[in-house]
Amino acid sequence: MTLQQSYDTFLKMAIERGPRAKKDIQDDLKRLKKEFDGMDKEKKEYFDEESLVNPFLDSRIEVGDPKTKMKRVMVGIDISVGEVVLAAELGRQGKKIDAILAHHPEGRSLIDLTQVMTTQIEQAVDDGVPVNVIEKQIGSRINDLNRALHPTNHYQVPRAAELLGIPMACYHTFADNQVYWFMKNYISGKKPKYVSDIMEALMVLPEYQMAKKKGNGPMMFTGGEKNRCGKISFSGFTGGTSGSKDTIENMAAAGVGTIMAMHMPEDHRKLAEKHHMNVVICGHMASDSLGMNLLMDELTKKSVEIVEVGGFYRVDRSKKKKLF
Repeated sequence: MTLQQSYDTFLKMAIERGPRAKKDIQDDLKRLKKEFDGMDKEKKEYFDEESLVNPFLDSRIEVGDPKTKMKRVMVGIDISVGEVVLAAELGRQGKKIDAILAHHPEGRSLIDLTQVMTTQIEQAVDDGVPVNVIEKQIGSRINDLNRALHPTNHYQVPRAAELLGIPMACYHTFADNQVYWFMKNYISGKKPKYVSDIMEALMVLPEYQMAKKKGNGPMMFTGGEKNRCGKISFSGFTGGTSGSKDTIENMAAAGVGTIMAMHMPEDHRKLAEKHHMNVVICGHMASDSLGMNLLMDELTKKSVEIVEVGGFYRVDRSKKKKLF
């Protein structure tokens, strides 16, 4: 399997398993292509043509030849310059790393992190929040984050990989959409009545078992395991990063009783507590590992060896006929 083939496979999976309808995504891409075709030469020079085919711009090949054949890859939730140097050292020891696959975005993927936050709109609407309300809240949050991300040294890690001749890709929302899809189907299929039923269901999954053994398993941020779930929101698994705290109040008003998420800022947690909501935090590294594992299974099917680093726990489901 080549780097490009893995990208194409993961992009397709992200579109099929994300919260947005495939037709809506296709319509947006068509409108953007029409807009691009009408641009003058100067505007086209600075236009990101990746956006014409990829609706999740925090996921892309950052550096290296897309035609690179992959026999062994380094996979991490977080990739720093240290992991890049480690990949080069492994090569010197006879274990060549053909590509580095990061989950959390670096380079252009990090710059465009906020571009995927609009997927939170569909999730909030699914939870019962009026579309006009969530659009305004997300728009404000995106502006805040764009300003916060602007001074970051975005290209430090990809540049290190480029200098050492190691291709690198970031698969953020590509993987997060897998977690969203998995959790929504898996937990909903269990038909949990009490929050304890959710916690028990999580602890069947190897990623969360590993996290708990390391002292960082799923936990309640508000509410209690003896509480009834009520309406469950799965909005805390994809959408770039945490949305607007104001949306919590709207979710409560829409009847959401329990929020499931990878992580949650303290100001969000306090609002959820104020509105008597249960918050189940599954865990950041464990949940990200679940999403990456569902992607990496496609590499395993092609006999690509995976070297785990940077918080990634490999769980192989490639031979399973049913995931849940």
